Amino acid sequence: MSSFKFSVSSFQFQVFSFKFSVSSFKFLLMVMILFSCQQNYTPKPHAYYRIEFPEREYRMYDSMPRPFTFEYPVYGTLVHVIRPASDSCWLNISFPKYRGTIHLTYIKIDNNFDQLIEENWKILFKGIAQKADAVEYDFIANPETNIYGTVYDIRGNAASSVQFYVTDSVRNFLRGSLYFSAKPNYDSLAPVVNFFRKDIIHLIETVKWKE
Repeated sequence: MSSFKFSVSSFQFQVFSFKFSVSSFKFLLMVMILFSCQQNYTPKPHAYYRIEFPEREYRMYDSMPRPFTFEYPVYGTLVHVIRPASDSCWLNISFPKYRGTIHLTYIKIDNNFDQLIEENWKILFKGIAQKADAVEYDFIANPETNIYGTVYDIRGNAASSVQFYVTDSVRNFLRGSLYFSAKPNYDSLAPVVNFFRKDIIHLIETVKWKE
């Protein structure tokens, strides 16, 4: 009987010893976690996906009813927008891969040049630029082709990043804007905006009035 009791005691001692080892392991693990949390952590900088752009190439837009021509990118799709109630001409140059669109509106000047300039100002500064950090602009003047206008670069998370207009100040007024079907984020959209801005400048430089 005594040997039996002794073996039970030994067994109990072994069980107690095993429990103590588990507790020690848990304590050691907690100490390791505590010290690891105190180490300095350096966050990785926020990065954006690299965007591949096509090679620049242009085609001519020349529609007989329209009193103007210009060159636009071959990687864009030009669409006529029909608005029966409007006397204006509406065109869209769409870039589906980049979810971007250049919206164009042509208006024939009829003693309303000052009004058109004022409306353009209201659209820009009382609408789009409300959420902008800054608005920069470049004047355009080419007496040889009778092209005058302004390009507005809108910095910040505004709905549109580039706005512009060109005119001969007498008969023709062409207004344009660049939009993206995405939540405005200036930092992530900056490479795409810069790419299509060059296409906009090319479009402006190649505008010719037919009358």
